[in-house]
Amino acid sequence: MSKSARYTAAALAVCAGIAIGAIATRGVAQTPSTSVPASIQTIFDKPLYKGATWGFRVLDGSKVVIDLNSDRQLYIGSVRKVFTIGQLLNAIGPDHTYDTPVYRTGSVDRSGVLHGNLIVVASGDLTMGGRKNPDGSIAVSNWDHNEADSLGNAILTKPNPLAGYAQLAQAVRAAGIKRVAGNVVIDDRLFAPYEFRGEFKVRPIFVNDDVVDVSIKPGGQPGALVSSSYRPVSAALEVVSRLRVSYPNSKDTLDIQSARPQCIGTPGCSSTIVGNLPSNFTPPLTGTPTLVQTVRIVQPSNYARTVFIEQLRSAGVTVTAPVVQQNMTALLPAAGSYAAANRVATLTGMRYGQDAKLILKISYNIGADTSLILLGVKNGVHSMDSALAYARKDLATRWGIPANQYHFIDGSGYADTTATNGAVTKMLTGLAKSPAYQAFYDALPILGVDGSLGFVKDFEKDPTLAGAAGNVRAKTGTYVEPTGSGLMEVKGQAYGGYVTTKSGHHLTFELTVNGVKVKDILGITSVFQDEGTIAAILWRDY
Repeated sequence: MSKSARYTAAALAVCAGIAIGAIATRGVAQTPSTSVPASIQTIFDKPLYKGATWGFRVLDGSKVVIDLNSDRQLYIGSVRKVFTIGQLLNAIGPDHTYDTPVYRTGSVDRSGVLHGNLIVVASGDLTMGGRKNPDGSIAVSNWDHNEADSLGNAILTKPNPLAGYAQLAQAVRAAGIKRVAGNVVIDDRLFAPYEFRGEFKVRPIFVNDDVVDVSIKPGGQPGALVSSSYRPVSAALEVVSRLRVSYPNSKDTLDIQSARPQCIGTPGCSSTIVGNLPSNFTPPLTGTPTLVQTVRIVQPSNYARTVFIEQLRSAGVTVTAPVVQQNMTALLPAAGSYAAANRVATLTGMRYGQDAKLILKISYNIGADTSLILLGVKNGVHSMDSALAYARKDLATRWGIPANQYHFIDGSGYADTTATNGAVTKMLTGLAKSPAYQAFYDALPILGVDGSLGFVKDFEKDPTLAGAAGNVRAKTGTYVEPTGSGLMEVKGQAYGGYVTTKSGHHLTFELTVNGVKVKDILGITSVFQDEGTIAAILWRDY
């Protein structure tokens, strides 16, 4: 993937969870509404929004405070995650953990040799211990590595991304296994692999969110290699750097060849960093001296198998099978046939309430899509299509939201994802009355504080609005595509959640704008900041 492709503004998410597509705008006439206060209408009337369509719905309990175009389906992007995460949280409870067991086939002799295979049964645990802080909370960065390529940079979290695999390996050794005479296999049959946005097929086993992080430190003498490192370090995939320092103010030609390496599972698989980086290059956005990019782990089961064998060897367990090899699923026993007596280790996953926080704070798309399938698995279905069908039925029967009020194609809000503001606020209202509400509320980004709302601070320029920081919790969603005329179109920028107002009221809201033409990322950011200001006005005036 070339640098220009990796940095295109069409892929920029502003940490809100972007969707890219090429579909016709659903043009609708703007319906006037006298319920929109003048302070907010002034924002709607900015030249930036000429020809755009706004939708806005605000509830104070059951009372409708503002209602504009709430019955029209508009692009909502990642606000779709409100439905996915809310449904799964209430189906399994915020304290549920997705635990990953390791079983043996065959027997262990007196010398500790396993005459059989070691099998890791993938559970859909999103983090596999790789984001666990010492206090048990989940490590989340406002500049998360899942958006490193689209945003242009990231700040890595501190926990060891292989911590869970190391823990499993140590438990295997503690169970008395010193040598595995057979093979090591990942049982990834929990659900049917699903295609993630044309990049790869997601499976229920994860290592470091299915990416390898590449950290690049600019500087040095022209002609020298640029300092770089990567994590995890594994024989599954080597990242080779040939990136050179170039003269100050020269062209940045950084490129990662094979950023989606299909060779994972074969010996010698690698990706290569090439090109030149000016000696005075300043990494964008994060304010840190390190540039972070990623390589996609497109064969998760093959990669996880190698990582686990490496951790077993570090724990003192010899494995005779090749470290790098295709995952040998033909060696698996019948699904569900594992005997409890043959379990030799278990990794306890994080509470799903913590997973929900990761997904909603950073708009983690793979986590949301996997959550939708896990909702299906909970209810006896095992594919994306069947999970979508189940979720549709659940939304109608439990949450009172009929299918004609939304169009969902996955669990995260990709491309042609629409909903009415009435549907979004009905879901939010229902969640506020549900057993899992506190966990859902705690997981939402906080205006001016963290997640995708951490950098939304323009409202603080008005002293009367500054107190809104910390009092708005909401999910954002952005859907942008190029127009072909050098501009971009914000097909949809949405923003839905809760406001605890200055006067003590508790509001539920959904705000959406569709069809905004912008020149660059700063234009997208302006829309984002304006929506934050509108939420702050709700805090001040209601």
